[in-house]
Amino acid sequence: MKNIFKLFSIIVLFCFTTAQSNSAEKVDYLKTDWSFKGLFGKFDRGSLQRGYQVYTEVCASCHSMKYLSYRNLGEKGGPEFSEAETKAIAASFEVTDGPNADGEMFLRPAKLSDKFVMPYENVKAAQAANGGAYPPDMSVLVKARGGGVDYIYSLLQGYEEAPSGMALDDGVYYNKYMYGNKIKMAAPLSDGLIEYGDGTKATVEQMSKDVTTFLMWAAEPHLEARHQMGFKAIIYLIILTILVYFSMKKIWSRVESEV
Repeated sequence: MKNIFKLFSIIVLFCFTTAQSNSAEKVDYLKTDWSFKGLFGKFDRGSLQRGYQVYTEVCASCHSMKYLSYRNLGEKGGPEFSEAETKAIAASFEVTDGPNADGEMFLRPAKLSDKFVMPYENVKAAQAANGGAYPPDMSVLVKARGGGVDYIYSLLQGYEEAPSGMALDDGVYYNKYMYGNKIKMAAPLSDGLIEYGDGTKATVEQMSKDVTTFLMWAAEPHLEARHQMGFKAIIYLIILTILVYFSMKKIWSRVESEV
């Protein structure tokens, strides 16, 4: 009995400590109007295309997206670049191929079937170029981080001067939305950093929203199809429920008449 009581006390203490820890770490993230949220949510094509531009011109120098192929950029439900645009995007990158007839590897323009070009040859090269930190792959980053899109969106805008009394090592920056508030990545965005092709003003807030939208699509490329399937399932269940109701009503009306 004593052992059971001791075990129960440990469980209660653990749950209480965990609840306190979670409460202490809770942060109110920045909010914005995500077009893809909700049952009828859809991706904003313009935002996806701008988000790809932000990724390419800002993030791709350090962060990979190893699960995406260039052909995905033209598929339905995604950025939906035209076929010509998608081929031009792919051809602007070089990939290593081979061996050729002489047994040597060679560079060639990327094709639609090729995966996104990796910024580093391997993990060690990535760490060496980033002071020992490894820039995470962005393919499913939205799903891998607590807070999802709100966390990524907030993190990109959360760089501030460290509070007085907080010491930061060289190459470490303060971010109020980062776990522990310390991050090795310098603020990647600044107003006017890039020039959007559609004329949209490239503010930090706008770029943060666009690239986060793109990362959401990368993590859930079939989100729109899933929403449509869910809507159809709900309509089907409603119709089925109505049919069952009237069928049961008709059956019970016969039973009552016989009685």
